[in-house]
Amino acid sequence: MALSGIGASGVMTPANALTFNFTPAAGTSQLVIDGFNTAGALWSSLLTDNVSVNINIDFKSLSPGVLGETVTTNQSFSYGQVYNALVQDRSSADDNTAVNSLSKGSTFNMLLNRTANNPNGSGSATPYLDNNGSANNSTIAMTTANAKALGLQGNGVNDASISFSNLFTWDFDRSNGISTGAFDFVGTAVHEIGHALGFMSGVDLLDSSSAATTQAYSENAFTTVNTLDLFRYSTLSSSVSVIDLTADNRDKYFSINGGVTKIASLATGENFGDGSQASHWKDNLGLGILDPTFATGELGQITTNDRRALDVIGWNLVGSNSVTGQQQSSSIVDQNSIAANAVAAEATAVPEPTNLVGTFIFAAFGVKMVLNRRQQLNKLKVES
Repeated sequence: MALSGIGASGVMTPANALTFNFTPAAGTSQLVIDGFNTAGALWSSLLTDNVSVNINIDFKSLSPGVLGETVTTNQSFSYGQVYNALVQDRSSADDNTAVNSLSKGSTFNMLLNRTANNPNGSGSATPYLDNNGSANNSTIAMTTANAKALGLQGNGVNDASISFSNLFTWDFDRSNGISTGAFDFVGTAVHEIGHALGFMSGVDLLDSSSAATTQAYSENAFTTVNTLDLFRYSTLSSSVSVIDLTADNRDKYFSINGGVTKIASLATGENFGDGSQASHWKDNLGLGILDPTFATGELGQITTNDRRALDVIGWNLVGSNSVTGQQQSSSIVDQNSIAANAVAAEATAVPEPTNLVGTFIFAAFGVKMVLNRRQQLNKLKVES
């Protein structure tokens, strides 16, 4: 494959690749700027989408115990728009399998809980089948960066703002490993950028809002099923062929064939789940850069799990064979034969994301996220 060369970070990027425009706040050191550039180059070396992601960056004193803050710009689209965009975007075997697993209509069904209209009782933790075709069954939320990858958003919009705290010890040089007692700056930036690219879950909104008040909300208050949630399953949801958007501690997992094959476990919620925000892999299994915790001295690595997740939500991987949406739907081959050829999930340890501030701050074009620092053994918890 033709390569555009090797940048200052030492990372080779394809000639046609995702590009990042980092805009530093006044006074940001070159060390921090270079760290973000290296993190962006790591993603660019893997993704071939011809789009630009625009991120404001800063390195300053934040509130005590806060490692960093991330704000992403978000948009909502009809499920039909997203489905058609995913069909057009297919470029890999995983994409074909994933699209084949999706509802072909204008709505999708899910397991849900903790809503005011739960038939098991208002606010009940018991899951129920939400299949009434209302707003939350017909709307998909995604970051604008994810929308760019799917051709639903132009390049001009700012996609995220990331601030890291200057109160912690950071290691900016990955070439010789990460120093004891220091956090991997580049790896953490890669993690945060991964959220901006679309590794998000609407379960966090349900989980945080339900925990913040005794008042249960209507299910249509949670019209924030994210692109990645279309591939979020549990054993129970798979048995009725729907996705799982519940906030509870049952095992949830990433699957691209309707829940038949479990690729990797997902975190289940900070309040009602396993203690980690749902916009992550399950902790302590070394599943990917989007793990919920990051230890000092730990080198963050992008894994096959991370790549497969971004692939099926609309990003195109280096080395994928082109399967364009111009081809007939018959090219969406039987999901079982595709699954047999799918790459096995890879497990390698690493990091975090962000937390909805307050009860939940969710505007039409933005979600405020905060990375809270918490010590769990020797790990720092990074939240979406």
